[in-house]
Amino acid sequence: MHTRSVLLTAAVALVAVLGSTGCAAGAAPATAPTAPAASYANLPTSGRPDYQLGGGYTPARGVTIVERDSTDRPAPGTYGICYVNGFQTQPGTLAEWQRAAPSALLRDAAGKTVSDPGWPDEVLLDTRTAAKRTAITKVLTRSVARCADRGFDAVEFDNLDSWTRSGKRLTRSGNLALAASLVRVGHAHGLAVGQKNTPQLGTAGRQTTGFDFVVAEECVQYQECSAYTEVYGKRVIDIEYADTLDRSWSSVCALRDRPAMTILRDRDLVTPSDDAYVSEHC
Repeated sequence: MHTRSVLLTAAVALVAVLGSTGCAAGAAPATAPTAPAASYANLPTSGRPDYQLGGGYTPARGVTIVERDSTDRPAPGTYGICYVNGFQTQPGTLAEWQRAAPSALLRDAAGKTVSDPGWPDEVLLDTRTAAKRTAITKVLTRSVARCADRGFDAVEFDNLDSWTRSGKRLTRSGNLALAASLVRVGHAHGLAVGQKNTPQLGTAGRQTTGFDFVVAEECVQYQECSAYTEVYGKRVIDIEYADTLDRSWSSVCALRDRPAMTILRDRDLVTPSDDAYVSEHC
């Protein structure tokens, strides 16, 4: 279960990132920093979030936490979360992954790449071996570094649950091993790191990988919120979507067991200039 709007700029930027990994012979590849982890500020336990993956815009008055794509820049004066597609390729970048890190792509027995059934232009990344996870981490380290350099406070890696859509090719343990590697990279760059969805992890998301907080989608709609709040307490952001929410927004806000930081957005996460824009908060 994951939702993203059209992120053409993200695809273009990741092409540039991947292209930079194909450097001349003898050039050092990007690797996770080996220095001790830098200090970082965890997600606040209260505030008003906004989810701006469809394009950055000036946050409404009162917004204190803003998530944007890694190709964007953080909203001034807010706690900034940087979005990175950590377990699948971004649309439009497959050719570059094939050139720069072919071993990172999941393939079936015939050698054909395996796509997310719901997002056929996104190929799943292969988390099954340490060598493959290292290849993925080297590529994504550049995206994480960009998040830090641009001044974000945190990063969240989407599609953590890709093993559930892999036709049993990937495993939970392989994905968690990659997640732990990406968490170390984020921390080393001075960023808090968020778990994305995947309520079935229970305490493993925090204890096994070291995640600091959660960005959940539709945990009210699917009655999953306690799976996050019992582990991360108040450090949970929930995004509900107007096209699928089967109850009134006022009834959502009246729920005592929902995350305090729960918002309502349109499915495509468009900007306020679009007629389809929806943004509500409790």
